[in-house]
Amino acid sequence: MNFRASTTVQDITGQLRSPEHFSYGDETMWAWQEGRLSDDITEEHRKVEEAELIIFQFPMYWFSAPAILKGWLDRVLTQGFAFSLEKMYNNGIFKDKKAMLSFSTGAPESMFLPDGINGDMNVTLWPLQNGVLHFCGFQVLAPQIFWAPAHCPPQVRTAMLGGWRSRLSGLWEETPLTFAPSEFFDVSFRGGFRLWPHLKEEHSGDPYGITTGHHLGKPLPPNNQITAGTPRDQPRATSPDDRAHPKN
Repeated sequence: MNFRASTTVQDITGQLRSPEHFSYGDETMWAWQEGRLSDDITEEHRKVEEAELIIFQFPMYWFSAPAILKGWLDRVLTQGFAFSLEKMYNNGIFKDKKAMLSFSTGAPESMFLPDGINGDMNVTLWPLQNGVLHFCGFQVLAPQIFWAPAHCPPQVRTAMLGGWRSRLSGLWEETPLTFAPSEFFDVSFRGGFRLWPHLKEEHSGDPYGITTGHHLGKPLPPNNQITAGTPRDQPRATSPDDRAHPKN
C-alpha cells in the first residue's frame, strides 16, 4: 500500500483551526468531524468501521511494531473516531469489536520470560494491547506469538502455521484478555484517574497485582497479557456507594 507512516499537516485538507500553534491531535479530530482528513486515512477508517475483528500481523521490531504499523496506529486511530476522554478502555468506541496481535520474534521464548535477558513479554505487550487496543475499547484476544521462526527448522515453522490455522477456526469463541475496568478508577481530573482507595485496600492482600500495568507494587499476575483469564480472575468493580449500600 505504501502507507505513509509519519503524521504531518498533509493528513488534513482545508484550513487549520490554529496554524500558528499546530496540534496534530486536535486538528485531525476537527478534520474528522468536518470530513477533511486525507483520503488514505478516510479509507482506513472505513475498513475499521466495517470490521468485527482486526488482526495486526507483523514482525516485532525493537520490542514494538514496525514503523508503518506504528504510523497506521498514529494516523488512523484519530481522536474522536477511535477514542475520547469520555469513551475509552472498556467504555471505548470500539467496545463491540475484537482485535489481536499476531507477530513473530527474532528471539526465542526463553529470552522473553520473566528471568530472560529481554524481560517479561507481558510487560513488552502492555503498551500495544492496553495502551492502544484496549484504550480504544477493543476486546483484545490473546496474542499469537511465533517465537523465533528464523531460527527454527522447517517442520517447526510448518507446525507454527498449522497451530495458527487451527486457532483461527475457533477465534470467535475465545475469551478476551482481562483488563481492569474503568469503573475501578476515579475517572476525573480531581481524582487523578487513579484506583479508588477502597479497591486498593481490598486488593492489598492479593498475591499479585490487578494487571501487568496496575501491579500495585506486587508480582505481576502470570501471563496477564498472553493468556485469557477466567471470569473469577476479574474482581467485581465496586464504587464507594456500593460499600455503603451492599447488594444482597
